[in-house]
Amino acid sequence: MNYMPGTASLIEDIDKKHLVLLRDGRTLIGFLRSIDQFANLELHQTVERIHVGKKSGDTPRGIFVVRGENVVLLGEIDLEKESDTPLQQVSIKEILEQRVEQQTKLENEKLKVQALKDQGLSIPRADTLFFFFFFFNIFY
Repeated sequence: MNYMPGTASLIEDIDKKHLVLLRDGRTLIGFLRSIDQFANLELHQTVERIHVGKKSGDTPRGIFVVRGENVVLLGEIDLEKESDTPLQQVSIKEILEQRVEQQTKLENEKLKVQALKDQGLSIPRADTLFFFFFFFNIFY
């Protein structure tokens, strides 16, 4: 097959199952039915997969049209290996409850950090701690 530049190379992927990662962090899984020169996608039998830790849940979305500028990653799913995922499938209700708990913990952490910052204290981030220890192990 000859090389086709740009989105034309995706024509051979029509009617195959794909995973689409969007700019806002959502993950969609569905069958690619149409694509245009702007990489706008039309997905059928689409589900939105939500991940929290080692668990995931799927929300049915039906037909989904995605504007090309919002696509971060598009990949074909190997149907034979699709069930070999390390993620545990749980109900959407359970996964949404866990997501709310996770977001609440993150908000509480941000509030704690801001309260300490208001008092003139700061907690170093993990990446700065690595640099700090790396720096002192080399030079001292």
